[in-house]
Amino acid sequence: MKVRPLTFDTLVAEIVTRVQALPGRVRVLIDGAPAAEPGTLADAVVEPLRALGRPVQRVSVEDFLRPASVRLEHGRTDSYSYRHDWFDFGGLQREVLDPAMDGKVLPSLWNAATDRASRAEYVDVPENGVVLVDGTLLLDRWLPAELTVHLWLSPGALKRKTAEEWTLPAFDDYDPVADLFVRYDHPERPGLVES
Repeated sequence: MKVRPLTFDTLVAEIVTRVQALPGRVRVLIDGAPAAEPGTLADAVVEPLRALGRPVQRVSVEDFLRPASVRLEHGRTDSYSYRHDWFDFGGLQREVLDPAMDGKVLPSLWNAATDRASRAEYVDVPENGVVLVDGTLLLDRWLPAELTVHLWLSPGALKRKTAEEWTLPAFDDYDPVADLFVRYDHPERPGLVES
């Protein structure tokens, strides 16, 4: 395995270059444990893409949680539930990833603070638009996407950076498959794994 050292900015540029090479509407998944902050990387990719004429619709898996009655059925600190019951991946595919190719997405489904539907309106995705989704545990569910990025943390870094330690067992059997596999213990010095 060969690892190419990058900076945060060159990682952003790598993602932008790969997206720009894809024609038409593009779905991008940026995955990582919450400690890796995949949303930060996703946010950094937005403006460079827009500067190249690619409209971007940002979506977070945090807006596709299941109702608290399902998420918390086995308690607030059950790692199995976190892995299998917290996120509505079916809703994400049904409302964002599948219809994105037809030009419409629902940017959010659930408001965790109120534990109610977000009541968001569908938004248009232009012909050359990019739907950029960030979140955790996205890449072993065969969700459709043209580009996938995984921010990998070593077990030590994952444990050290994770505030909610009860979630750690959810990552024990997580085996993501990604187009870009990035070693991300130090976000300012990521490493792109090349085969």
